[in-house]
Amino acid sequence: MGKRLDGREISAEMRAEMKVDIEGLKEEHDLVPGLAVVLVGDNPASLSYVRSKGQACEELGLHSVQVDLPADSSTEDVLAAVEKLNQDEAVHGILVQLPLPGQDEQQVVNAIDPDKDVDGLHPVSLGRLVRQEEGFWPCTPHGVLQILSRSGIEVKGKHAVVVGRSTLVGRPVANLLGHKADGANATVTLCHTGTHDLGYFTRQADILIVAAGFPQGIKADMVKEGAVVIDVGINQIDDPSRERGWRLVGDVDYKEVRKKASAITPVPNGVGPMTIALLLYNTVWSAKRKHGLE
Repeated sequence: MGKRLDGREISAEMRAEMKVDIEGLKEEHDLVPGLAVVLVGDNPASLSYVRSKGQACEELGLHSVQVDLPADSSTEDVLAAVEKLNQDEAVHGILVQLPLPGQDEQQVVNAIDPDKDVDGLHPVSLGRLVRQEEGFWPCTPHGVLQILSRSGIEVKGKHAVVVGRSTLVGRPVANLLGHKADGANATVTLCHTGTHDLGYFTRQADILIVAAGFPQGIKADMVKEGAVVIDVGINQIDDPSRERGWRLVGDVDYKEVRKKASAITPVPNGVGPMTIALLLYNTVWSAKRKHGLE
C-alpha cells in the first residue's frame, strides 16, 4: 500500500514558513505583501476558490484585494481593472480567476504586469520557465515539485511520465521536471490524447503525473510496481450513496493504484491545497524581489 502524499500537511508546512517570513518583512522592512484577485461573474467553483484565497491571505497577514466584476463585463472592463492593479504599489501579485465567463482570456492574462504574474501564466513567465530563468512558476506545477521534494522523493535520473499537455499543468510540469536543477533533472515523456497505447508509456514511469481530465482513467494495470503517482485531476462524478449525490475523484483509480504505487496523492487533498500555497509563496517572493530583499 503506497504512502499517502497529503497536500494539506505539506501546504500547512509551507504556510507556517511563510507566516514567519511575512512577519519578518513587516517588522524589519514595514512591508506587507499584497495579492489582488479579479473575479468576473459568480461561478460557484470560482467563488469558493477565491474565498479560500482570501481566507489564506488573512491567516498569513497578507494584504488582500478582491475586484468583483459582473459576468457581462466587456473585455475592456476587465483590462481596465487589471491595469489599475498593475499601477497599485501595494499589490505585488495579480490573479485573474479563470475561466472567464466570456471575455478574451488570453488578452486579459497577457495584460498582467509580468512582475506581478503570480499565477505564472503570462507568456513572459512561461518563456522564463522554458529558458530556466528566474521568474514565476505556475502554481500547480510548482506544487507538484514541492510535494516530491518535501516528501523526500528523488527525481534526478528518474523517468517521469506526464499525462496531459495543457499550458496550466502538463507542459510546465514536464518542463520543470526536466530542468537541470536540484529537485528535477528527470528524463521526461509527455503523453496526451494523441498518444497511442498510453499504458505502454505509463508503465515505464518511475514518477507518473496525471493531469488529463478523465475521471479515474489511469488503472492499476497501467502503473509500474513501486511508482510514485501524482494525480492533478479533479472530477465530479455521480454517487447516489452521498447525500449531495456526487463526489470528487482524480484522473487515477486511487483505491486500486495505491496497492501498486510506493506513494500517491489523494483527490481531494492532494495537489489541490498546494496550488493556493504556491500562489501565496509567489506573492511573498514578488514583494521581496521588488524591494531587493530576496
